[in-house]
Amino acid sequence: MNNLTDLAALVQREREELLTKWRERVRKLPSARHLDTPTLNDHMPAFLDELAAVLRARSDESIHEAVCEGTPAIHGAQRADNGFDVVEVVAEYNILRECVYELAEAGGKPLVRRSAHIVNRLIDGAIGSAVKTYATQKALEVQRRREEYLAFVAHDLRTPLSAISLAAGVLELKFGTNEAGTQVGRMVKTLRRNVLHLGSLVDKVLDENTNLRTEVGLKLERRELDLWPLVEALVHDLHPVAGTDSTKLFNEVPEDLVVYADADLLRRVFQNLIANAIKYTPVGDVTISARAVEGGFECSVRDTGEGIPANRLDKVFEPFETDPNKQGGVGLGLAIVKTFIEAHEGTVGVESTVGAGSTFWFTLPARRN
Repeated sequence: MNNLTDLAALVQREREELLTKWRERVRKLPSARHLDTPTLNDHMPAFLDELAAVLRARSDESIHEAVCEGTPAIHGAQRADNGFDVVEVVAEYNILRECVYELAEAGGKPLVRRSAHIVNRLIDGAIGSAVKTYATQKALEVQRRREEYLAFVAHDLRTPLSAISLAAGVLELKFGTNEAGTQVGRMVKTLRRNVLHLGSLVDKVLDENTNLRTEVGLKLERRELDLWPLVEALVHDLHPVAGTDSTKLFNEVPEDLVVYADADLLRRVFQNLIANAIKYTPVGDVTISARAVEGGFECSVRDTGEGIPANRLDKVFEPFETDPNKQGGVGLGLAIVKTFIEAHEGTVGVESTVGAGSTFWFTLPARRN
C-alpha cells in the first residue's frame, strides 16, 4: 500500500516536469501546435491532482468520483472549442499515460498490478468522459450552425420576397379591378396571396431564431466573376422595393472589373447593403461602386439618406442591433454582411453623417497565385 502513497507523492512532486514532457509530445498534434501553455494545459494539472488523490484513496469508488465529478468532462468541451478532433483528444490522454508510466519507472515506483489498475482505469474513464462531452459539444455546434444558416437564408429571402410582393401589388391594382373574374386576375391574386404566405413563413423562422449568433462555418466556393452583371441584376430585381420615382439606384461598377469571390455570398452581401440603403433613403440616390486597390478590391454602397448617429456606428454590424426608429427589422442584415466578408478574409466598415447619408464599404482580397 505504501507504494501507492509514494507514487501519489511522486506525481505531485514532479507534476511540473511531468506536464512539461507531456506538452512537448502533445504539441506534435496538429491542433495543439498553436495553443499557448495555459490553454494547452487546460485541466491537466488538476487532473494530476485527482490522480494523486485516487492513488492515496486506493479505492475504485474514488476513480468513479474523479471521472464523473472531476475535470475530464469540462476538458472535452474545451477541446472541441480548441479545434481538436476526437482522435487528438484520446491521444493527449494516452500521452499523459505514457508520461506517468515513465515517471513512475524513473522514480523507482513502476506501475504494476494495483497501481497500474488505478492509473489505467482513471485515464480510460477520463477519455470516455472527455469524448462524451466532446461529441455532445460538436453535435450542438452542428445543430447551431444549421439553425444559423437557416436564419441567414430566411433573412435574405425577405428582400426578393418584398420585391415580388410589391410587383404583385402593382399587377393587382392594374388587373384586380377590371379583370377580377378573368384568369389573369385570379392568377395575380393567387401570386399575391402566396407571396404573403411565404413572407409570414420567413418571419416565423426568424422569430424562432432570435437567440442565434452569427458565427457560421462557411465553405467558400470562390471563382473569378464579372461584378457589373451581378450588381446590375440586383438593381433590376430591387427596383420595385426602391420605387419607380422616389429612390434611384445607380450601378457605377466598372464593366470590366473581375473579382475573386463566392458569387452567391457576394450577391447576398450586396443585396443586404442595397436593401438597407433603400430602407434609409425613401427619397434620394443609392450608388453601388467598386474599384481595384492594392491587394484586392474595394466595393461600396453609398446613399443620400437619413444617415446613422455617431453613437450607433460602432454597433451596426452586431447581430440583432436594430434601429429603434424602424419597425420590422431583426438586425441580421449587416451582421450577415460582416460574417460573409470576413469569411473571404476581407474587412467591412461604414462612414455616415446624419442627414447626408451613409457609405458602407468592404474589401475582398485578390486571388493568391
